[in-house]
Amino acid sequence: MHELSVMANTLEIALDQMRRQGASRIHVITLRIGELSGVVPEALTFAFEAVVIGTPAEKARLVVEVVPVLCHCPRCGNEFHPADVIYQCPTCAHISADVRGGCELELASLEVS
Repeated sequence: MHELSVMANTLEIALDQMRRQGASRIHVITLRIGELSGVVPEALTFAFEAVVIGTPAEKARLVVEVVPVLCHCPRCGNEFHPADVIYQCPTCAHISADVRGGCELELASLEVS
């Protein structure tokens, strides 16, 4: 389960940022997870509950924002969310390989005090 290592690394980054801000507690951690990132949000939540024990984030809330796949059609210029694993433009039916969103795995924000 690589979500455990992802969450442990995220917590390290969050704790470092908390200290840089002169804070002592983390209240909310917001992550943006793309549908193509390979990370399972439910497993990430489970991992979060395990890694925060005994840290300044122990009572923090994890918010996971799932980012849908976003493609661009080079033929007609349309940006679209594909309906399935074949990224076919709904406007002109061209198959696109130009993925512009949905691969994210980022620490979007922290609430600290």
